[in-house]
Amino acid sequence: MAGHSKWANIKFRKAAQDARRGKLFTKLIREITVAARAGGGDVTANARLRAAADKALAANMTRDTIDRAIKRGTGELDGVSYEEIRYEGYAPGGVAVLVECTTDNRNRTVSEIRHTFNKYGGNLGTDGSVAYLFDKVGLLIFPSGVDEEEVMEVAVGAGADDVDTDDDGTIEVTTPAEEFSAVREALTSGGLTPEIAEIVQRPANETPLEGEDAEKAMRLIDALEELDDVQDVYTNASFPEDMQPAG
Repeated sequence: MAGHSKWANIKFRKAAQDARRGKLFTKLIREITVAARAGGGDVTANARLRAAADKALAANMTRDTIDRAIKRGTGELDGVSYEEIRYEGYAPGGVAVLVECTTDNRNRTVSEIRHTFNKYGGNLGTDGSVAYLFDKVGLLIFPSGVDEEEVMEVAVGAGADDVDTDDDGTIEVTTPAEEFSAVREALTSGGLTPEIAEIVQRPANETPLEGEDAEKAMRLIDALEELDDVQDVYTNASFPEDMQPAG
């Protein structure tokens, strides 16, 4: 199925911003630590940990750094204890914003999140106010040039829900969250390595934004992503083409 996937473009934009800010390692270490604490330090038995470790290796993090983060999560090494918190709110234009954080200081984090929403014209909501608008899914993105038919055959056979191709040739595979690891393993074993592979919160429906509302919403999302405790920011906003990255 061909089409223009704003979702894929937003994910590319986020990855590029993380790398440019130099915050990617910090976020990855926190994710590894939290995943190890939640599900144990065995990457073969903890799908979330394996996904985090694979992402860290792809970002050129050393195995020693990954191992230390795992041991901090399991308690084998002393370190900061992080907890996961989700905040929900609204950006200018009334679109939903979901903010996933890991923090060692809940009071600091909620203060920073609330201040950022207020500063950029949004509103921090209550638990459950917008989360129902998103579905937790696995997302694997392949660059242009990868064989679409091969990706589709392997992915669907392994349990993927959908395979879409962007106008620029980018291929996006969507899976149920619980099938993500199996689909990624099947693709990788078949020589098909995704450029981005993670479990995400995808909006069930998108709300188009234009003009000033689009600019204000983008500024809010950018500001939230800048916060040290923020791991991911998701929105159901659909932005104009001229606000999308080239790829």
